[in-house]
Amino acid sequence: MNNNLEQLPKPVTLGLEPSFGFGDRTGLATPGHVASMKRSGAGIKAIYPQQSIREMTRTQRTPTGVMEDALRDMVASGWTDVTGADADHLKTPEDVDVTAAVGFTFFTIDPSDHVDEHSDTYDQATLESKFAEIRDQVSWIDSYRGKSVTLSTGTSFQLDEEACLRAAVKYGIALNEALSLCNYIDEVHEGLGRDYEIELSVDETEQPTTLAEHYIIADRCLSNGMKLVSLAPRFIGHFEKGVDFIGDLDALDISLHDHAALAKELGPYKLSLHSGSDKISMYGLLAKATGGLFHVKTAGTSYLEALRVVARHDESLFREIVDFARGRYLTDKATYHVHATLDSAPPVEEVSDIVELERQYLELWDEVPQGKGFTFAGRQILHCTFGSVLTDEKLGPLVRDILVQHPDTYADVLEDHFARHLDALQSGM
Repeated sequence: MNNNLEQLPKPVTLGLEPSFGFGDRTGLATPGHVASMKRSGAGIKAIYPQQSIREMTRTQRTPTGVMEDALRDMVASGWTDVTGADADHLKTPEDVDVTAAVGFTFFTIDPSDHVDEHSDTYDQATLESKFAEIRDQVSWIDSYRGKSVTLSTGTSFQLDEEACLRAAVKYGIALNEALSLCNYIDEVHEGLGRDYEIELSVDETEQPTTLAEHYIIADRCLSNGMKLVSLAPRFIGHFEKGVDFIGDLDALDISLHDHAALAKELGPYKLSLHSGSDKISMYGLLAKATGGLFHVKTAGTSYLEALRVVARHDESLFREIVDFARGRYLTDKATYHVHATLDSAPPVEEVSDIVELERQYLELWDEVPQGKGFTFAGRQILHCTFGSVLTDEKLGPLVRDILVQHPDTYADVLEDHFARHLDALQSGM
């Protein structure tokens, strides 16, 4: 760790405390994050240094820079409680090396590259054929066949032959990869003499994680000694970037209670909500269903609030960013599950009033989609193109200059935005 980091507080493991992660793609958002926690975060632990390897690549940041920016501004903003530090979406030993070296404590393993997303649609013959190809790598399946599980909620599910085969085909290789990376994380930290904790992410799939899949995934991890502090399943409904939850809240409530009951009985470990930005309508349900055993992860929403600062202090720059983002959207959205289309948001030249342009591209995130159009389309267009904007030779430095020139505006909009998030969580605690 470099000398600057040595002078700053050390992140810690947070265990089963309810927690909230603040991603920061500019390195300037922590004062606003701290202000929101001071205002509305009682009983919830903060994670200020948080960024995925993918985001670091897209924003041309480093693990050292992410850690130093967050801890320095955390101290400068008067934060005296602890913080965790999330090395997000790790896929390789090299990812672990560079994040462990600077003191990250919370390691989110993402084995999604090895998940067979088509397994839910395989007919029986195809399923058996796929299983035959990996049989030797998933010998654990025999220990689950025929089990019946009844949860404290009263819900029961069967680990019958089909459920076990689909779980093995869908997640078998991914679980092996996750356990291998877990073992590497353990070896690294044994050498460092530091504590750590692990989150497993299996949320980046089209189909929701079934209770049978949740059971097998978690049991495999725990029985192999993984220090699993939280698990991120793919919940029912849609958790798109930059907008509120899309789906049936009553059905989600039932599902959350079942997944939370399973997490308590197998672990306990926390349920983690990825793509947690702006999902305010379901926060109270999550907090209540888990009894506080939750972790929420946000990232892109702080970038969008940065663009709100641009809109309020440099209209021409905001217009240029919107126009640039529209030009990049069809390419940049490839890694996201989003509804927005370019036709669903007005081009810059059609909106003369800056207040209305801000509304079209930065508000409307809590409105329900209607008809063929999506009122939140502008917000998703800006969200998906963050990397292109921040690394553009002209736009990136200009955005940063605006934030540096107007730190109070940025802190204020972030405080208000995240206080809404935290207040919604508090409603269920």
